[in-house]
Amino acid sequence: MANKIVVTQVRSAINKPKDQKATLVALGCKKLNRPVEKTATPQVMGMIAKVKHLVKVEEK
Repeated sequence: MANKIVVTQVRSAINKPKDQKATLVALGCKKLNRPVEKTATPQVMGMIAKVKHLVKVEEK
């Protein structure tokens, strides 16, 4: 069984580069403080590493 993580956007993407905004969209973050549950794959962890200053990550 794969590990689950909860990703929550805690900072705004205003004035951030387009690639970081696109990464947030790919993670499923639509609004601030809305948690999204994801499977902890290497691809998802790489996306989280790219926007780690904008999100909060918790293990489930």
